[in-house]
Amino acid sequence: MTTTRTDVGFRSERGPILIALMLSTGLVAIDSTIVATAVPSIVKDVGGFSSFPWLFSGYMLAQAVSVPVYAKLSDMLGRKPIILAGIGLFLLGSILCGVATTMPALIAFRVIQGLGAGAVQPMSITIAGDIYSLAERAKVQGYIASVWAISSVIGPTLGGVFASLGLWRGIFLINIPLCLLAGWMLWRAFHENIERTQHRVDYLGASLLTGSMTLLILGALEGGQAWAWDSPMSFGTFGVGAVLFGAFLVAERRAAEPVLPLWAVSRRLLLTTTLVSFAVGAVILGLTSYVPTFLEGAQSVSPILAGLALAALTIGWPISASQSGRLYLRIGFRATATIGILIAVAGAAALAFTAHTPNVVLVAASCFVVGLGMGLVATPTLIAAQSSVEWNERGVVTGTNLFARSIGSALGVAVFGAVANAIYTGASSGAASGGDHTLPIVPASAAVFLAVLVSTVLAVVAVVAMPRDRGGADRENEPSEAASESSQPA
Repeated sequence: MTTTRTDVGFRSERGPILIALMLSTGLVAIDSTIVATAVPSIVKDVGGFSSFPWLFSGYMLAQAVSVPVYAKLSDMLGRKPIILAGIGLFLLGSILCGVATTMPALIAFRVIQGLGAGAVQPMSITIAGDIYSLAERAKVQGYIASVWAISSVIGPTLGGVFASLGLWRGIFLINIPLCLLAGWMLWRAFHENIERTQHRVDYLGASLLTGSMTLLILGALEGGQAWAWDSPMSFGTFGVGAVLFGAFLVAERRAAEPVLPLWAVSRRLLLTTTLVSFAVGAVILGLTSYVPTFLEGAQSVSPILAGLALAALTIGWPISASQSGRLYLRIGFRATATIGILIAVAGAAALAFTAHTPNVVLVAASCFVVGLGMGLVATPTLIAAQSSVEWNERGVVTGTNLFARSIGSALGVAVFGAVANAIYTGASSGAASGGDHTLPIVPASAAVFLAVLVSTVLAVVAVVAMPRDRGGADRENEPSEAASESSQPA
């Protein structure tokens, strides 16, 4: 039985665990930004310019498809072994990336990193949901979200420094001490009370899910890039992926302990929060992918300044996320998320409607507003989903939520990329023929920002469809009795 603990912070009893979770999250957060700035140096050293996009696609693919599997295993075996295994895989992948001598080897080792990240990120959030009460979780999620804000500045800076010194391998080797420290702190400070029972691992479901999602995400990432959308390769990839996914649904209905139970998307609250997470993934990656390109192409600003403008997005997020608990405990999860998504719509609208008159300050301000809104959307909806289930279902629910965000990111990149390429090609042809002399990047980016606005509007529908609730104060005040407890601080 857990005891009442109202202290949250680094110096509290659970402080060492919180620091370890932030370090673990930092591994994934920094990695998402540090590699991009070093790509020219990597290509110069190991070659493979035509293949370098797979440094990102392979990582994202491995991370996305492994999340549901890890989530289910954590409900069966506990969070600690899964997150430690994830940190170990991330460490192994980082070491191998740091010594890679060819682009194919580097891509393969990035996949190993992605498999590690697929365990680290959802387990960090799930553990926080286990050891902190409902009233505490928003503040804790603010701590974790702040890691992304810091990483959005530190990542590109470190990557640029290593690249300028000709030491691109350092962007991977720097993970070694971070992995060891995070793993050691979790091993020492985090303990679980797990009821050991016999489990039947759903190998068939896991294999079908991994295969189907690999093909579907691969088709979304590479469509319009490696092959045309209407090519036989595209139809084959999506077709086989769809067949495997259908087989997965059939297998899950018959499995004793399905890897992704269908109830995780059949309950109204879980379905709507999953759809919200899908939209969040599309919006965030859409802005992350195109805001820097827009500013550098339209206003010729430096990459550092463009990155700082984008950083406003991840600065606004933890500010509102950390305060969202005060709102949802008073007015409920749905009302809080509604306020947040309307703020995000306002920021996305400002960005979309002013894109034809580029201004770096206005772009940064718009990103900041979107971030503020998303902090009031992503955190309350995730906590609402976590709070609706018991400990032995929380891993699956958290994993499903983050899995949806990954799928939203992958599909968002594909759709936004197709829109941008179509507009960019048309604008470039017009400029070449003496017609419209507007920079092609401006209308292309404006179209993407309009698509982002549409995504936020669709998210409004999902938020409004959430079940009514009267606030969280009367629903859950302490973590589940089966939740993890910390030992004495390290």
